[in-house]
Amino acid sequence: MNAYKHFTSNEIKPTGWLKRQLEIEADGLVGNLDKFWPDIRDSKWIGGTKEGWERVPYWLDGYIPLAYLLDDEERKAVAKKYIDAILERQKPDGWICPCEDSERANYDVWAVYLICKALIVYAECSGDERIEGAVEAALKNLRQHINFNTVNRWASARWFECFIPLAWLYERKKEAWIEDLARTLAMQGMNYQMMIDNFEDKAFSRTWRLTTHVVNLAMAIKCYAVAEQFVKVDGDGFANKFLDTLREYHSTAYGLFTGDECLAGDSPVQGVELCAIVEAMYSFEQLFEVTGKYEWLDKLEKLAFNALPATVSNDMWSHQYDQQVNQISCKETDAEKPPKFTTNSRDAHIFGLEPNFGCCTSNMGQGFPKFALSTYYKSEKGVVVGAIAPATLNTEIGGKKVKIECDTNYPFRNKVTYKIECEAPVEFTFALRVPADTSAVIDGKVVGEGLHEITKVWDKEMVELEFNADVKLTTRPNGLKFAERGNLLFSLPISYESEMKEYVRDGVERKFPYCDYELTPTSDWNYGFASDDFELVECEGDEYPFSDKNPMLKVKTKLKKVEWNYDAEYPDMCEELPVENGKIGDAEEILLHPYGCTSLRMTEMPKVK
Repeated sequence: MNAYKHFTSNEIKPTGWLKRQLEIEADGLVGNLDKFWPDIRDSKWIGGTKEGWERVPYWLDGYIPLAYLLDDEERKAVAKKYIDAILERQKPDGWICPCEDSERANYDVWAVYLICKALIVYAECSGDERIEGAVEAALKNLRQHINFNTVNRWASARWFECFIPLAWLYERKKEAWIEDLARTLAMQGMNYQMMIDNFEDKAFSRTWRLTTHVVNLAMAIKCYAVAEQFVKVDGDGFANKFLDTLREYHSTAYGLFTGDECLAGDSPVQGVELCAIVEAMYSFEQLFEVTGKYEWLDKLEKLAFNALPATVSNDMWSHQYDQQVNQISCKETDAEKPPKFTTNSRDAHIFGLEPNFGCCTSNMGQGFPKFALSTYYKSEKGVVVGAIAPATLNTEIGGKKVKIECDTNYPFRNKVTYKIECEAPVEFTFALRVPADTSAVIDGKVVGEGLHEITKVWDKEMVELEFNADVKLTTRPNGLKFAERGNLLFSLPISYESEMKEYVRDGVERKFPYCDYELTPTSDWNYGFASDDFELVECEGDEYPFSDKNPMLKVKTKLKKVEWNYDAEYPDMCEELPVENGKIGDAEEILLHPYGCTSLRMTEMPKVK
């Protein structure tokens, strides 16, 4: 039994900066892939000839809630066109994926899990009554299929993703075959408990393996939590041990583990794949829903406010495959040398249509819409605040209509106001959330981090929070430090020139606005922290909530130039560490930007005397 239940896109609507971010996504790559990208526009899923595996399901998983959260009728119609085409092609025996019958035995059924996930998102958004029968038929077929074709490859690594549609269906019909399929998948799938209990992948390696693949691991954080309903496991205990173990050897400043494409150590010049960011966000959302522990929401916000916006362009028409915490340029590396990243290609960290591989192109869209859907949760006693962002909830409690509006520019501002309007007075519990390392004043009373319940008869009133958190320096395993305040990290922004690249590769055209970009630095990056004093500077911002030119918040502090070399083998990147006992310059007053408001950045820097 989950601690909380999620609301749907019919009940939650984004406002303020969050709505603007979703509008940017809809106007960018995610909202337009069906018009020009062959793997979506001409996919086998809708009768075409292009990719018929994960890309359309990935894309729909974000595109559908995006369309419905924005009440975008044009894009709702596009979603329906795709869903109609997929359902029309489902075979009489329930097989749902686009392949010939003779190809089924070798077809990787990871796509079955994924399309069923996308279908239930559509059901919750649209109310389409066809979906339950289609999902039931597909999962019954899967049950028969894996009796003779044991799950392998990606389906083995991601077996638990099928538990999302299984749980959805089980809530509607508690039938024994669903429990049987769940147990079978858990037995046939990869054993992550054994992996983490016997963890040996502690060093950087260029070996590509499913067991060290960063996206598999980002998904697997939640694996036993979503399985608790069907098998005897400790989902929360596993998730904490799993995350702690991986971060002990492969950590980042924003709280996830590295992976470019496989686990890559603690270095700030190694990367993290965009798919891993959005999948880890979804894992944290699921973990909060199952466990009710607010710590998972802090981890979610750190990715949503830092890692996700940093790895997409302001207008979301381009993205990186890999992002670096210390990223001084984004250019293709020398073709004569092995790539900087463990197994990814030399273009993996440029901004573009599909650098390195197209999975992130189709999967990036789920991040912000699902984050918007995590702003409120339903409890047995009332409503719980999840992620803190401007959004409105319309629901019913005790037979009375209740509207809750969140007005805030958090994380760029300290104040949050919840306006509550009830159709008639009704008693319920409203649980407010104060982020980690933060205190707040709620209606005149100082409280610490966590969930704070207010139980009363509500009518028409407002609840105000004012957060208080200090900017502090946090030490990394390599001795460098980074600046953070609550769930917001800060970086030295690096000015850059952008070179647009239009070309065709493998039959896929890159043409403005969906082309590629290389970024070359035009300002100095070799600095260290020279002070523990930080001053917040509130700014007006611009049309982009995470603008890398005009962010809504900056931090003024003092830095000093240090002797820090370019990487001899990869001259467009910096060395992992500055020169020990190298030259140090004079203190300069400099403005740091939020990490998510940078394209080129230095985040981990030494503390100098």
